[in-house]
Amino acid sequence: MSDKLLNVGPLALTTTLTTNVYAGAGGSALQMDKIGQIRISNKTAAVAKWTLYKGATGANAAGTEIGVGQSVPANDYVDVFFSPPMKLLSTDFIVGGADITLSLTIILFGTSQLV
Repeated sequence: MSDKLLNVGPLALTTTLTTNVYAGAGGSALQMDKIGQIRISNKTAAVAKWTLYKGATGANAAGTEIGVGQSVPANDYVDVFFSPPMKLLSTDFIVGGADITLSLTIILFGTSQLV
């Protein structure tokens, strides 16, 4: 089967670092997602920072960090690229947040396929 394009979001980040940004390949054990790019946009006039983890839902554990305290300039965005893409199964989640609530918006881009 061929891959289908996958876009997750946009989602405004809060200061809760355990917010689910991505929830386990649609919950299906027969699906695998591959995230190749994450875009984090700052809609405010101040620098804001993001933190993301790959792991269990509602959890952020040491060693699972994608990025911690990474800055996004005012009224700008940053892109995080993965090559090869980050593989995510039904048991994988991306959780995180921002240092200033609702300042940052996140979108994940990738592909989805049946396994």
